[in-house]
Amino acid sequence: MNTITDKKKIDEMLNRGVMVDVLPSKEEFITKLMSGERLKIYIGADPTSDSLHLSHAKNYMFLEELRALGHEVTILFGDFTAQIGDPTGKNTTRPLLSEVEIKKNVKGWLAQIKPLMDFGDKKNPPKIAYNGKWLSKLTLEDVIKLAANFTVQQMIERDMFEKRWNANVPIYLHEFLYPLMQGYDSVALDTDVEMCGTDQTFNALAGRTLLKRLKDKEKFVLIVNLMANPKTGALMSKSQGTGVFLSSPPNEMYGAIMAQPDEMIEPLFINCTRITLSQKNNVMAMGPRDAKAKVALEIVKKFYGEKKAALAQEAFVNQFSKGELPEDIDLKILSADIVKVSDAVVAAGLTTSKSDARRLIEQRGVKLDGKVVTDDEILISDKEQLLQVGKRKFAKIKSK
Repeated sequence: MNTITDKKKIDEMLNRGVMVDVLPSKEEFITKLMSGERLKIYIGADPTSDSLHLSHAKNYMFLEELRALGHEVTILFGDFTAQIGDPTGKNTTRPLLSEVEIKKNVKGWLAQIKPLMDFGDKKNPPKIAYNGKWLSKLTLEDVIKLAANFTVQQMIERDMFEKRWNANVPIYLHEFLYPLMQGYDSVALDTDVEMCGTDQTFNALAGRTLLKRLKDKEKFVLIVNLMANPKTGALMSKSQGTGVFLSSPPNEMYGAIMAQPDEMIEPLFINCTRITLSQKNNVMAMGPRDAKAKVALEIVKKFYGEKKAALAQEAFVNQFSKGELPEDIDLKILSADIVKVSDAVVAAGLTTSKSDARRLIEQRGVKLDGKVVTDDEILISDKEQLLQVGKRKFAKIKSK
């Protein structure tokens, strides 16, 4: 299959800022793209939660652009490595996931990625792979041979291991195996290019080492950004439950984007829309509210189509500009033993945990029939009531 080597298209793709570094160099990677050689490119992730967010979406959009140039791209699910637990960004060991949890999360991720990539392309569709296919077959002898390519000193140099070592926080032996396993993915896929976030650079370089030593093959590492608030540095995080989630329905997704701080408009424009970069200054000049509305519309359109995106925008304007309530508030029939507001918030699906519900009540972020809830002991009535969490989440509730 022929690849596209149009320099204008390649420059537009690379200049959006999603890719922040390339190893061994950006110049060598551009030369490779311009050569016409068809590359094997993959991005891997452990399905550790049930929902992706917009910082993940930009990676799959970027991968899709590489696929559209004619390259072979693979979405790798770390179904095996998710059971090990990568300590990236953590000062403690990550909890291990069960096989059932992993399968459920993979199913959700595929549904969320589907609008971002052309799985219907009959000539060059994105491929799906699972690292359990090869990692589960490694023998103890295989693992020992892989481990022989690295030193303990190299592992300790990894940022989060070094911090935990200095803080006298335990580091478990199985955590040292994680970079080996993720690194071996590159060998099993016989890849030319791996995409990874800045937090996964160590693991990707482990793969580069193994690929060179086991197959005498070089690998490019495309390091993509972690979409952060430029003012506070706060990241979207699936483990922390923060961000704009791809599993959100249209109205909720639109509202979540509009709720982002103003300084996030430009990162969202650059990373998560494909409005040409030449229009960026014009969009930003529209003012924060209008610029954010344009970005929100474009992003929701990507996932749900033009009609649903327009309806989501209309619903937002009606609700927040005109003070109207949403028209499609679900009625939740609660168990008779639910009497506290915090329990009702969880049972109605407006938050995922009772601790979050209590925190929202303490922050005066919960309303019952339009009144701010300050006492969690308020009894839920057997009459229909309107429960509101924050500005965008509503449910009608009624006790049995």
